[in-house]
Amino acid sequence: MGSCGCGGGAHFSRSRVLLLVFCLLGLISLSCAARLSVSRQKLEVQKHLNRLNKPAVKSIESPDGDIIDCVHMSHQPAFDHPYLKDHKIQMRPSYHPEGRVFDDSKASTESKERKNPVTQLWHVNDKCPEGTIPIRRTKEDDVLRASSVKRYGRKKHRAIPQPRSADPDLINESGHQHAIAYVEGDKYYGAKATINVWEPKIQQPNEFSLSQLWILGGSFGQDLNSIEAGWQVSPDLYGDNNTRLFTYWTSDAYQATGCYNLLCSGFIQINSEIAMGASISPVSGFRNSQYDISILVWKDPKEGHWWMQFGNDYVLGYWPSFLFSYLADSASMIEWGGEVVNSEPDGRHTSTQMGSGRFPEEGFGKASYFRNIQVVDSSNNLKAPKGIGTFTEKSNCYDVQTGNNGDWGHYFYYGGPGRNENCP
Repeated sequence: MGSCGCGGGAHFSRSRVLLLVFCLLGLISLSCAARLSVSRQKLEVQKHLNRLNKPAVKSIESPDGDIIDCVHMSHQPAFDHPYLKDHKIQMRPSYHPEGRVFDDSKASTESKERKNPVTQLWHVNDKCPEGTIPIRRTKEDDVLRASSVKRYGRKKHRAIPQPRSADPDLINESGHQHAIAYVEGDKYYGAKATINVWEPKIQQPNEFSLSQLWILGGSFGQDLNSIEAGWQVSPDLYGDNNTRLFTYWTSDAYQATGCYNLLCSGFIQINSEIAMGASISPVSGFRNSQYDISILVWKDPKEGHWWMQFGNDYVLGYWPSFLFSYLADSASMIEWGGEVVNSEPDGRHTSTQMGSGRFPEEGFGKASYFRNIQVVDSSNNLKAPKGIGTFTEKSNCYDVQTGNNGDWGHYFYYGGPGRNENCP
C-alpha cells in the first residue's frame, strides 16, 4: 500500500509540474502576444503621426502646450488625397458673397461691448511665414485617446440634429443633444453667423460641447453631406478643456469620409495666420466682456469649391467640390447652434454645459448667442434666412430662442447647464 501511495504521489507531483510548465508557457505566450500587440499599436500610431505631421519650415510653441508647425502650403495633408496629386491651389475665391454689412458703429452699447479682438493663443509667441500654413502638431497621446487609430479625428455616426425626427430612440442611441435654429426648403450656397465664444465645462473626457454652423445636403441616411465650422471644447480630441476653432466635413454621414480640421486629406488651407484646432483667446465671461467670432462658408459660383472665412480678414481655404455628392451642387438645409454629448455618465443627464451653460432667457452677457445669421442665395448674395425653425431634444436641459432687430439682424440665444432639477 505504501509503494502505491508513493507512486501516486510522484504521479501527482509530475502532473502538477507539467501543469505549472504549461501555465508558465501560456503566460509567456500571452505576455509575448500582449507585448507584440502593444508594439504593433505603437508602430501603427507612429506611422499615422508621420502621415499627419508634415515636415515643418518652422515650429512655434503655444502657451497652452500646443506645437504649431509652419508647413509649406504644397505639403499640407490635403495633397495626400489621390484626386489632389496634380491640383493647382486656388489662392483666392473667384467671387465673395455680397450682402448687407451690419454696421457696428450704429450699434447699441451692448453691441459695441462685443467689438473686442479675438485671436489664437499661439500668436503671442510668433507667426508663420508667407507660403506656409500653421498646423497643430498631433501627438502620440492624442491618437491613443481615440477608440482606434482609424477613428482618430472623426465624429461618431448620427451626430447631426434632425429637426424632422425627434425620435426618443434615436436621441438615446446617439447621445448627442442640440439647441439649433435652421432653414430648409430652398437651395443654399452658404451661411454666415457671428457667435460669441465661451469655455463650457465638460463633465466627462469623452463628452464635448460645440457651437457651429452646418451646411447640409442629401438625406439624414447614409449619404448625408456636411460642412461644419465653429468652436468646440473636446478633451478627447485635444487633451484639454480649451475652446478651439474647428471645422469638419463628411460625404457619407460620418462613416468613412471626412474628419476634424486637417486630420485627413480634403480641406485645402491657403492662410498662414489661423490654425485649425488651435485655442481661441480670449473667451467671454459671465456678466463680463463678450468676445465673438464670425464664420462664413460659401460656394464659389465659378470653381464650385466651398470656401471658409474667419472674421473679416481671414479667408482660410476651401473644400474641393469633388469631395461631395449633394454639396457639389448646393445645400438643402442650414443649421446654426450648439451640440453636446450626453453620455449619461452616472445614469443621469450629464452636467456638460452648452454655450455659456445658461438658458437663453438670461440674455446678453449671460447666455450664448448667434447673431447676424444669413444664408447665401443662388446669386451669391448674403440675405436674411426665411422661415427659421428651432429644434432641441430636451428644452429643460438646453434651449433656444430666436429674435430679430436692426443691430443683430436675425439672432438667437441658446444653451443651458444640462443636468438641473428639471433635467435629471
